Amino acid sequence: MNLTEKCELLRSLHVPGTPLVLPNAWDVATAKVVVDAGYPVVATTSAGVAASLGYEDHEGAPGDEMLAAAGRISAGVEVPVTVDAEAGYGLDATALVAELKRIGVAGCNLEDTDHATGQQRQAEEQAAWIEAVHTAAEAADYPLVINARIDNYIGEFVAKLKAGDHTPSPQEHHLPDAVDRAHRYLEAGAACVYPIALQQPDQIAALAKETKGMINIARMPQSTGVAELAGLGVARISYGGGLFMETMRTFAEKVAAAG
Repeated sequence: MNLTEKCELLRSLHVPGTPLVLPNAWDVATAKVVVDAGYPVVATTSAGVAASLGYEDHEGAPGDEMLAAAGRISAGVEVPVTVDAEAGYGLDATALVAELKRIGVAGCNLEDTDHATGQQRQAEEQAAWIEAVHTAAEAADYPLVINARIDNYIGEFVAKLKAGDHTPSPQEHHLPDAVDRAHRYLEAGAACVYPIALQQPDQIAALAKETKGMINIARMPQSTGVAELAGLGVARISYGGGLFMETMRTFAEKVAAAG
């Protein structure tokens, strides 16, 4: 497949109710494991890629190093690759699109957190950014598949984890803004929206209804399973940094036992 065909295949696999499942990889070796297991697409995790390079997630790593790692993954497998491009590494839309096309990826995640401030961007500002990326890709004859992350839910989720609290939190209060962002981002050219850390089934169903199913849900431990998420009408399920973290825990246990 050429790059255009890879983009078109990735887009076509977003089917509400029959979701594209993405166990996220962080290097060529793990990407090949994903492909060998029969998955038609490889997605990267910024958490895993950054850690493997010796940096923190959330744009703690230099953008050129993160994109170079994504390029190695893309070159190392035959299937489409969608890259976690975080918030774009400070590149303008044209430069980001040029880099993504150069490394041969079919899609990207773009999140609406400004990592310089730690704050979520205003919805209209992020929609304008997504539209600029989409327009730049069209101008480059590059049907890039944009997965637009919605970060309303992630702050509370991470804060609870850090406090050692694994009980689910009510998430209804985020829905109006999440719906507004979803509509804006899809209208701006995103193919799918990604409300990361959204776990409450009724809220997933509500947002899926608003987006006609073009929603990516993160599969997390002790949360809704793949079959149930499919039943809620989502088009995409990803594992984010979860498999990387589980792998590192297992590695640490094996190393400890080896002595």
